[in-house]
Amino acid sequence: MSTNIKIIECPRDAMQGWHRLIGTAEKINYLNQLLKVGFHTLDCVSFVSPKAIPQMADSAEVLAGIDCTASKTKLLAIVANLKGAQAAVGFNQITYLGFPFSISEKFQQLNTNSSITESWERVKEINQLCKTIGKQLVIYISMGFGNPYGDPYNEEVIAEWITKIQQNGIRTVSLADTVGLATPEMIHNITKATIHSFPGMEIGVHLHSSAEGFSEKMDAAFLAGCTRFDGAINGIGGCPMAQNSLVGNMDTCRITDFFEHKGITTGLDLVQLEKAVQMAGQIFE
Repeated sequence: MSTNIKIIECPRDAMQGWHRLIGTAEKINYLNQLLKVGFHTLDCVSFVSPKAIPQMADSAEVLAGIDCTASKTKLLAIVANLKGAQAAVGFNQITYLGFPFSISEKFQQLNTNSSITESWERVKEINQLCKTIGKQLVIYISMGFGNPYGDPYNEEVIAEWITKIQQNGIRTVSLADTVGLATPEMIHNITKATIHSFPGMEIGVHLHSSAEGFSEKMDAAFLAGCTRFDGAINGIGGCPMAQNSLVGNMDTCRITDFFEHKGITTGLDLVQLEKAVQMAGQIFE
């Protein structure tokens, strides 16, 4: 069976909090291998403060070194303000800009040093820039399944913000379980309700999970109608601003196996994926 499953590989998410500084050449070689696998999108760089995320300080050099000519994979860069967006749109190979928009006030301050209100103004500025330049903005709803800070959270809050996002012409939203709080029931109910309420938008999930909870969370999102899934090889990564609450990303190979067992074609080149896994084992050791 073939569906329109989109797998978004997130090496940027894996690299950004890694304990040793990964060399620019290593990043370029790894990304060039990932471009051979056939992912829909590669979340590969970010244009944010090098003081906050020193691992991503060489993003411009990395982009200059990777070769996209033989790959259909689209590139995504994470930005947190207009300055970062202006830097990112200068690269023709980037299709998407991703903005982490938290519905937790505490986490938005931790992650982007701005309030929710200030961040929403940034979203509107960045989206206007994207429209002018011909890029597309992806909004990540950070803490999309609750937060550990006691900030207000419910489905109505999610719906309110996605309505505003839709009204501004943004068509792609990814619900992020930033610290792995979500139960399978929450994932299913919230994802299904969001997909149902916003039929003109693409709703994806960016889930974090321990190995034990992986299958149940994947099944919950898939049965809710989700066809866009973020992952990272070996389940590495997550937001370093989540501090001690950090839980790793969904393992890309397990995502692939999940769909294979259901008889669903992902379109990935499994030979090239295995080569990427081997490279990841050397980089993230």
